[in-house]
Formats: sequence, structure tokens, C-alpha cells
Amino acid sequence: MPEQLPSDAELMASFARGDLSAFDQLIVRHQQSVINTIYRLIGDATTAEDLAQEVFLNIFRAAPKYKPTAAFRTWLFRITRNVCYNELRRRVRRPVVLEGPDPDISPLNVPDEKAVQPFETMTAEERGRIVRAAIEKLPPAQRLAVILRRYEGLSYTEIAEAMDKTMPAVKSLLSRAKSSLTESLRQYFKK
Repeated sequence: MPEQLPSDAELMASFARGDLSAFDQLIVRHQQSVINTIYRLIGDATTAEDLAQEVFLNIFRAAPKYKPTAAFRTWLFRITRNVCYNELRRRVRRPVVLEGPDPDISPLNVPDEKAVQPFETMTAEERGRIVRAAIEKLPPAQRLAVILRRYEGLSYTEIAEAMDKTMPAVKSLLSRAKSSLTESLRQYFKK
């Protein structure tokens, strides 16, 4: 019979007692998920890695006070949400100024708005890029709800806890996000 791995709550308790290897295990277990969530919300890989470090630093600091009243992943994504929202607020206060032309907006990369290509004939990579771009245009709360549901597989209850919202609020966020995405992607579904 294979050895059962300790739960996240058990690792946090071990870490709070001074076991640094327990914290390392938590990082290994959740780091990629945190980076992916931040990247999908912020849209910058380097920033996502930096903010993931900030998330785990917050967990490191909070370990002595951690109480497993909610699932660890829910608590983790609540911290991730707070770090991301702080970054988004910081960006609004101090917009990033790019030097030189943006290579992603070169004349060769600007889509032809009049050309309509059926979604079904696109490659999976093209469809993924279009859907990601549509998700990036959602307001931050809707985007986070979609990311947590679609990419992280959290239940509505877990999303509500992670986002500090009620269940009806989460359902509303996801419903509005679905409507917005449907509208944004409508041109690709024309027959």
C-alpha cells in the first residue's frame, strides 16, 4: 500500500512548528498553479513569477496564525487574489510605459476586423489564443472567477470563499463573464 502524503493543512501545521521542509513541499505542490492563475489574471510571465513569490512569502508570514477553517487551496487563492488585485491597482496608479514599438502590435500582427474565419477551422492553438484574449478583456473579478472555475477546477463554494463573495455573487460573476465571452467570441462562431 503506497504511503499517503500529508495534507496541505498538516504541512502548514508542521511548518508552523518549524519544519521548513513542509513549506518546501507546499511550494512544490502549489507553485505552478499559483503562477498560472496569476499569469492568466495579470498577463505577464515575469510578473506572475514575482507575484507568486509574494504569495508564498505571505503564506510564510501567516503560518503561525493559520487555522484550517477553509480548504488550504481556497485560502491560497484568496491570498493570490489579494496580491493580484494589489498589482492591478498599482498598475492603474502607475501605468507602464513601453519604450519603442510593441512587437505584438506590429502591422503584421494586427487582426483584420473584417475577415471572419470560422472558429472550427482554426487550430487548437489559435482558438486558445483567441479565448485567452477574450478572457483578458473581462473585468478582474470576472476574470478571476473564470480562471478559478475553468483552469483551477474550484467549486462555486471554493470560489466564493477564495474571492470573499457570496455564492449568488460568484454565480452572477460567472454568468456575466459567460455573456461577455459569448459576445466577444460571437464573430468566430458565425456560419
